[in-house]
Amino acid sequence: MAQSHRSSIRFLLNDQQIELSGFAPDLTLLDWLRLDRRLTGTKEGCAEGDCGACTVLVGRIDNGVLGYESVNACIRFVGSLDATHVVTIEHLNRPDGALSAVQQAMVDHHGSQCGFCTPGIVASLHALWLAEPNPSNADIERQLQGNLCRCTGYEPIVKAAVAAAATIPDADNDRLVAAYDQTVAALTELADGARVTIEHQRGTTFLPADLDDLAELYEAHPEATIVAGSTDVGLWVTKHMRDISPVIHLGHLDALRAMFIETEGVTLGAGVSYTSARTALISMFPQMEELWDRIGGEQVRNMGTVGGNIANGSPIGDTPPPLIALGASVTLRQGVTRRTIPLEEFFITYGKQDRNSGEFVESVAVPALEDGAFFAVYKISKRRDEDISALCGAFHVTLDDDGLVASARIAFGGMAGTPRRASATEAALIGQPWAWETVEAARAVMSEDYQPLSDWRASAEYRMVSAQNLMIRFFLETCGAPVRIERHPVMAEA
Repeated sequence: MAQSHRSSIRFLLNDQQIELSGFAPDLTLLDWLRLDRRLTGTKEGCAEGDCGACTVLVGRIDNGVLGYESVNACIRFVGSLDATHVVTIEHLNRPDGALSAVQQAMVDHHGSQCGFCTPGIVASLHALWLAEPNPSNADIERQLQGNLCRCTGYEPIVKAAVAAAATIPDADNDRLVAAYDQTVAALTELADGARVTIEHQRGTTFLPADLDDLAELYEAHPEATIVAGSTDVGLWVTKHMRDISPVIHLGHLDALRAMFIETEGVTLGAGVSYTSARTALISMFPQMEELWDRIGGEQVRNMGTVGGNIANGSPIGDTPPPLIALGASVTLRQGVTRRTIPLEEFFITYGKQDRNSGEFVESVAVPALEDGAFFAVYKISKRRDEDISALCGAFHVTLDDDGLVASARIAFGGMAGTPRRASATEAALIGQPWAWETVEAARAVMSEDYQPLSDWRASAEYRMVSAQNLMIRFFLETCGAPVRIERHPVMAEA
């Protein structure tokens, strides 16, 4: 049981402390800012986390350090804001009221025309300015992936980001730096470890006190919608007008944001965001870097979680194919009972996962690559950045000392009703020489594994041909064609 209870959430908005109760579980941060607080610098463009016009900063203490991330206010629920600091464009100028370094650079380099997207762009670049003292062009472009501008093109905006970096954030030129100690003290006091229950005529919002309290709450309310990053659930509300009540928020639970990095592999709590997981996963699996940086925009990666992407069960989720190919397992919890299953077995059929009533995804464990293993993952989408996959394929092959395929794990998303392994294709490879003839024969077998559908993202024929061609690409890269993968060190040196 939770030790204490509250019927309100408490957070900071710019330079004010806010206490809210009695709000609807589907109230978004954007609507609250614009309609209740009249902070209209934050704009609504797409209402689905794509355009970035609604970008604000949300600060949270993690391991004693206060950090700020750009988020999409249009799909961020107010109920997730307990013990955070929400910062809007109205609070990003200097303590003396002058323009911030980012704002002034946008003026100097003509980074704005119509101005609609500008507040969101400034918020995104302000987060980068605080976090990265010497950003590369790649850092800037990655930060701006979730901000669309149809007027200027991005060259003047990138120049503005470079120019702003010449000014180091300090107490004289940035409000957030100036108030850092006070903000840390305030957020620490607000995070009192209480269970929060918000009642409204349209439903109930819960914030469990800790992981055990979550297990108890979800057992008692198995019909509840679990919200981690809301990058998908937000669209259930803004696009589909779905009733999501009751809601249980997870984003504040430290235990679900834990990561363990060992020589045997990486274990991620279900609440670890894409942004937080990036360094850990890429350090162990550098082949995943390109895929990871194409998952949504920066705001989506800051909000979305690996566990949520798995639990959602989408056949076109970006993380399940590579994790299945790597042999990942998922731990599920129901009350005090835990069970661990291979990730590939979690997905049963379209819209159905192996998850019992009141059971939630607690963590995912990803084993390290074997010495000498080949591994790669590829994403095919209509638009390179910030787009949903038409298909996503992952390949993991090991060879024995004679050059024969000792093991093969191939997984695709977008080719079936669930993320799924290519069992017949794998069987055609195992025991055969890792050679062109073997790959050609296995490629032909892939049609036994998948019967993809046609939709607006891709036709069935396109998906099948692309999947087969990705297998050829993977083989060629392992044989020395221009690579994005590297052989693991031991056998590469042999």
